[in-house]
Amino acid sequence: MARPYWSGNVQISLVAFGVSLYVATESKGQISFHQVSRRTGERIRHQKVLESAAESREATTAVENDEIVKGYEYSKGKYVIIEPSELENLRVPSKHTIGVSQFVDIADLNPEYIEKPYFVTPENEMSAEAFNVVREALVKTGKAAIGKVSFSGRENIIALVPAGADSPGMMAYTLRYQNELRNRADYFRDIKQPPIAADSLQLAETLIGRMSAKLDIGKFEDSYETAVKALVEAKVKNLPLPIDEAPRQRPNNVVNLMDALRQSIGSDTRTAKKPPKSVKETPAKGIGIVKTPAKSAKRKSA
Repeated sequence: MARPYWSGNVQISLVAFGVSLYVATESKGQISFHQVSRRTGERIRHQKVLESAAESREATTAVENDEIVKGYEYSKGKYVIIEPSELENLRVPSKHTIGVSQFVDIADLNPEYIEKPYFVTPENEMSAEAFNVVREALVKTGKAAIGKVSFSGRENIIALVPAGADSPGMMAYTLRYQNELRNRADYFRDIKQPPIAADSLQLAETLIGRMSAKLDIGKFEDSYETAVKALVEAKVKNLPLPIDEAPRQRPNNVVNLMDALRQSIGSDTRTAKKPPKSVKETPAKGIGIVKTPAKSAKRKSA
C-alpha cells in the first residue's frame, strides 16, 4: 500500500481516533509534450536565475535549489524570507487533528464545493473500533462530518463520509471556501424563463426515464487523448494527418420542440402515458456519494 498523504486524529467532542488519508486519484494520461525549438528540434530547458541577471540579459549560472526559499513581498521589491522550518512550526492545530465542528446532511454537500477526494482508513487496530462506530453512525443518519485539516500549504475544510454500503472505509473530500466560488447570480441572472408547456415537460421526463441507467464510469474514454495518439502516430510514420470533421451547420429552420422530443423518444408519443412517479421526482441536490445499505433501511423502518 502507498504511504499515507496525511495521518492524524479525528476529534469528535471527547471521542478521538487515528486515521490515514490517501490520495484517491491519479493521472492516467499517456501523452505528454515537451517544449522544443522549432528551428533545431532540441528540448528547451528552464533555469532559475536571479531577476537582476535576467533583466540585464547577462550570462549567469542557475540558482541551486538549496539556495531558494520562500519570500513574501511586503512592499515593492522588498521581501521577507520564510524558512521551511518556520512554516513547519506554525501553530495550527489542524496539522495534526481533524476537529469535527458539525454534521450536515449529505445532500448539502453541493458538487461545486467538492475539490479533491481521499481514501480514509483507521491508522491502526486500536483506532478501528471508534472508526467503525462513527462510520456506521454516519451511514444510518445520512450525515457527513465537517472539520478542518492542514496540508498542502493551507488549512482545508474537509468532509468525512462513509465510502458506501459495500465498503468498510470512509472518504474525505476537501471543500472550497465560499470566497473561492464565483457568484452564480452573475452568470444565471440573464437566463430567460419562458413558460413551460405541460406536454413538453411530460415528453422530456419520458425521454429522461428511457435514457436513465446506473452510472458506469468505466465505459467512458478520453477521446481527446485517443485523437492525440493518432496524430502523433501519423507524424512519426509520415502518414496523412487526421483532420477534424467540419461541424454540422445549424439548420435554418427551427425544429419544433415537441417534434424533437417525440423523435428523440423514437415514436409518436402524443398519446403517451405519464411517466412513472419515480421519473418525475426531482433528485435531491448534493454529491450523492453515499447509499444507505438495504439492510440498514429495513432496520430503520422496523
